[in-house]
Amino acid sequence: MNVIHARDLDLNLLPVLVAVADTGSVTAAAARLYLTQSAISAALGRLKAAVGDALVIRHGRGVVLTERGARLVADARPHLDAIVQATLLPERFDPKTTDRTLKLGLADSADEWLLPPLLRFLDVEAPQLRLVCSPIQFRTVNDALATRLIDIAVTIADDLPASVARRPLVQSHHVCLFDPRFVRLGARPTERAYLAQDHVIVSYNADLRGVVEDLFGRERRVKCSVANFGCIGAIVDGGRLVATIPLIVAKQILRVRPHLRISPTPFAHQAGSIEMLWPTALEGDPACRFVRDAIVRVAGAKEARQRNR
Repeated sequence: MNVIHARDLDLNLLPVLVAVADTGSVTAAAARLYLTQSAISAALGRLKAAVGDALVIRHGRGVVLTERGARLVADARPHLDAIVQATLLPERFDPKTTDRTLKLGLADSADEWLLPPLLRFLDVEAPQLRLVCSPIQFRTVNDALATRLIDIAVTIADDLPASVARRPLVQSHHVCLFDPRFVRLGARPTERAYLAQDHVIVSYNADLRGVVEDLFGRERRVKCSVANFGCIGAIVDGGRLVATIPLIVAKQILRVRPHLRISPTPFAHQAGSIEMLWPTALEGDPACRFVRDAIVRVAGAKEARQRNR
């Protein structure tokens, strides 16, 4: 008998032999494996050449295993079954021991209210799991998810393809944020009083247009445009500029600068939704699902606290 070298044996041929053993027929094995009869015969021929012995012989209208073929099937079957089971069983995931790294895209409006409590939760429940966070916004989120630059996003979003799943997290109106020591705006400002102020806006287009110009068609006296919400508190504090920002962001700023004030905008509008987005291809990924559930938990606690205030 010939010595079998690894380079001579195509392991893809073993399932063919097992299928022939189970069905007793080249025709039936071909149907099970979605191959042609000639492909099954060719595979058996290649396997015979690699092993150096006949593995099947004709018997009536079918085939039976030789003694060498029966031993090979008996030895190979447990390994093939284990491979199939490993493929079909869900991935084993233990948050306490996983060392996965997930890429999280965050709108800057979500940095402060979401990330600190999320990290505290993960520190207890998944101490070795790591997050790589990057800035994201509604114009860039689709490409970032499609190219897997991020695994999960938390931002506002427009229309998205069916390949992106979405879940609303928190609702937030826009409010005016100002320093009452320098700005006389009042608890419920009129449109005239509002438009009489100087404003700072957040613009992702690097221009002087913000939500009031785009949604309400009103032109403000915009003195400064910035790219994110991170510096809004410092800009408003001690100055005469009014910022129109989501309430959820304004409340985070007030925690650090409680002497500032907020009041509603003079424009009626529905609350905007901050959503969690992820590729549908990651729907079943247990680590991603664990972090998504954690984000929902943090957002739910945030919403509950806001309702109770």
